[in-house]
Amino acid sequence: MDLPASAPAARPAVLEVWCELQCPDCRTALGDIAALRERYGDALDIQLRHFPLPKHQHAMAAAQAFEEAQAQGRGWEYAEAVLGRAEALALEGEPLLVEIARELGLDAEEVDTALVDGRHLLVVDADEAEGKAIGVTGTPTYVVAGERLDGGTSQEGLRARIESLVDGLLAGRQQ
Repeated sequence: MDLPASAPAARPAVLEVWCELQCPDCRTALGDIAALRERYGDALDIQLRHFPLPKHQHAMAAAQAFEEAQAQGRGWEYAEAVLGRAEALALEGEPLLVEIARELGLDAEEVDTALVDGRHLLVVDADEAEGKAIGVTGTPTYVVAGERLDGGTSQEGLRARIESLVDGLLAGRQQ
């Protein structure tokens, strides 16, 4: 007796969030990201992509520290903690990135080492290059369903537009 093959699990819709961890607008966007997580759960894969802005001195280091936190399984939690202290990051720099890692129970020494040895620099550089190639000019910028949405000037109405695009993607996968 042959058993029916189980249907493959539907892949989640993807929302890329081009972010910079010293950016106040990205901190404001966290509320929308939390609401999207709440609404879609595992049906939406929210990916943080790096776009460090030259005007923020510690953005590149913060992106690398995020990658190490991600490698330790706590990337988004780390990003939210750093964004919550963006002003302090401007004043304290890399020591604050290591302190936040320690506060979250991450291997802070490994975060510090990653900042020194640059092991995540290629990932950050690749994100930045890709962002420039697709027209990202500021943060936050969202890409979903092939559409780029700029949140750097205003977050007004963006969550509703993202939800509309994600709903369309998910509806198309159910047919």
